[in-house]
Amino acid sequence: MSAGKDGLVIVDKPGGMTSHDVVARIRRLAGTRRVGHAGTLDPMATGVLVVGVERATRLLGYLALTEKQYDATIRLGQSSGTDDAEGEITDVAPATHVTDEMLAKAVRDLAGEIQQVPPSVSAIKVDGQRAYRLTRAGAAPDLKSRPVTVYEFTITAVRPAGDGHLTDVDATVRCSSGTYIRALARDLGNSLGTGGHLTRLRRTRVGGYGLQDARTLEQLAGQFEVMPLADAAAAAFPRRDLSADEARRLAHGGRLAPEMHRAPAAQTEGPTAAFAPDGTLIALLEEQAGQARPLVVFAAS
Repeated sequence: MSAGKDGLVIVDKPGGMTSHDVVARIRRLAGTRRVGHAGTLDPMATGVLVVGVERATRLLGYLALTEKQYDATIRLGQSSGTDDAEGEITDVAPATHVTDEMLAKAVRDLAGEIQQVPPSVSAIKVDGQRAYRLTRAGAAPDLKSRPVTVYEFTITAVRPAGDGHLTDVDATVRCSSGTYIRALARDLGNSLGTGGHLTRLRRTRVGGYGLQDARTLEQLAGQFEVMPLADAAAAAFPRRDLSADEARRLAHGGRLAPEMHRAPAAQTEGPTAAFAPDGTLIALLEEQAGQARPLVVFAAS
């Protein structure tokens, strides 16, 4: 970690704060307005929020596309207007009939490549307006389903809740960018005929960054440090080490030959971080169509 301004801050976001609130706090601590985040967390949620400072903000769009992992608690037997505990309960249906076998099958049906309808109270844009604003104005939009991938949906505990007519299900979810865990909770409950909503959500990983890298806002207020740009890129993306000549060419927007040892399929799987011989991050590369082109250039060499 470094006290310099260029880099990432992996924040363990507390409950009750928006992601924008966290960015505002980091702006004050870093002494710069050039701060952003990758992958919004709802106010109720806690855990890994990746925040970029200065030039590291240029990484954020690519980091937001990486897979994420969560620990969640889903309450079966109640539906809410927001699909989580922040909303009013809209329907109640006892979950006492749900067996372990029924739950296991419902979870299996929600794993893999699925079509998911985002929550009506979400930041999805409809005709230029956020869905949550339309919903709160009484004009809830008819959101279309979107393809997402749930790589892992594992039940870790099941227990009765409330007066015994509710069931709390703890789960670990590893998923693609754009997956709403609230929507998984809703769809799990609906498939079981009980309704369901999220009561706890903790993000444990974003791409290569996990809770072990995260610091609380209190810790950052005591000692503000960032993960240097080169370290941040190395943790998140495949690495390509350049020759001095390649580094100079790439730093000026030039294109390179693809890495010979990479399979053709791997050349379309996402950015590669390219480093100069001295370890400086030069650029993020995209390898396809027989060449490597810079997506974003960070340093001259």
